[in-house]
Amino acid sequence: MPYFEDMKVGDIREFGAYTFTAENIIRFAKKYDPQPFHLSEEGGENSLFGGLCASGWHTGAACMRMIVDFNKQQIQEAIARGEKPIASGPSPGFKNLKWLKPVYAGDTITYTSELVELRESATRPQWGIMFAKIYGVNQKGERVYEFDSSAFMPRKPK
Repeated sequence: MPYFEDMKVGDIREFGAYTFTAENIIRFAKKYDPQPFHLSEEGGENSLFGGLCASGWHTGAACMRMIVDFNKQQIQEAIARGEKPIASGPSPGFKNLKWLKPVYAGDTITYTSELVELRESATRPQWGIMFAKIYGVNQKGERVYEFDSSAFMPRKPK
């Protein structure tokens, strides 16, 4: 992870891809979002979606998993280079969550972040705040998911 000062608006990070199978869609839905169009192909066919589709919360959970795995990999790579890893801070929240298109069984969603704003923290001078658009794109190149993210990022030590 970079320091706040090393980041610039327009930076893009691709976190990874997740394939939604019928099995993992149904398993997630049974636990967290048991609506008919998430629970079976028949339920999906009888809905406005026309087929089994993933819960929006599932698309969000898969995105978070990709972000966490990406950050862990960045830390491991820094350690392998003999560097002290830089850990990002917590997120004060997100806005504008949108499920733009259904995610069907067999779809692979690639999750990406685009940095849109950087702001120094007025109350925590050792931190900056970065704002990014996080989005998921399916194998057809269609954006299916997005939200506006924010996170505290450490400042370089003085």
